[in-house]
Amino acid sequence: MKHSLSVYFYKLLFEFKKQILQLFNRFQRQPYLTRDAFLSRVPPDAKILEIGPFTIPSISGPNVDYFDVLSREQLLERAIRINYPHEQCPFIKYVSPTGDLSIVDETYDYILSSHCIEHQPDLIQHLADVNRLLRPEGRYVLVIPDKRYCMDAFLPESTLQDILQAHEEKRKIHTLRSVVEHRALRAHNKAWLHWIGKHGKKPDSLPLIEAAMQEYHAAGGSYIDVHAWQFTPDSFKDILETLLKMKLSPFSVEEIYPTRPGDFEFYVLLKRVNSFNT
Repeated sequence: MKHSLSVYFYKLLFEFKKQILQLFNRFQRQPYLTRDAFLSRVPPDAKILEIGPFTIPSISGPNVDYFDVLSREQLLERAIRINYPHEQCPFIKYVSPTGDLSIVDETYDYILSSHCIEHQPDLIQHLADVNRLLRPEGRYVLVIPDKRYCMDAFLPESTLQDILQAHEEKRKIHTLRSVVEHRALRAHNKAWLHWIGKHGKKPDSLPLIEAAMQEYHAAGGSYIDVHAWQFTPDSFKDILETLLKMKLSPFSVEEIYPTRPGDFEFYVLLKRVNSFNT
């Protein structure tokens, strides 16, 4: 009974905070979009590549190709093992265990990445690779987790310095730090609780850290799929704008839609800058 009342109280508190934020949003004229509304901006007749669809693609159709680190058979096996929905699992046209986009030999009008850009060991190189696959007026469509309202809530925001360092090192795999953070320092993934400041207790990290270190060393330099970066809408926009000024990114931020109250992701449309020289 006490637990039920506690959950009820927190939900009421969340709904109150949500209403206040929505009123503030109207006053500030800050645009919010749902995921479906954002993705509907991709023309249905465009040629599209989706990166990392897992078993639930964000977009589908005869003109959509898929790229992932696992084949369809491997994705199905993983989804069944973790009891994840898999009925919509697509055929993966391009498979690279390290996420190497250089294997893609076509160009596209739109490239879509949902909860994938935060996994890229070298963000700057990833943007250059996407640029190579886009046609002159192409767009990069991004759905990105907001680190404040997901399992990354305990971790600091990634900085421009972090991203520059990764590019300087030409990283192909994740660092020990990223593996430890992802495996041992995770928060819960209930967005509405994060919105009201209930991030939960930090895990008993010592055994998890030890297990993460063992996993990292056992991999022997092979790719482990974890988060490399933690973004908010503002931090991502600032980093991309600075990278463009430094001529380290071929994209400008054309549109960005902040995280809706109660949600855990934000949406970005990047426009290819045709004057950029790779």
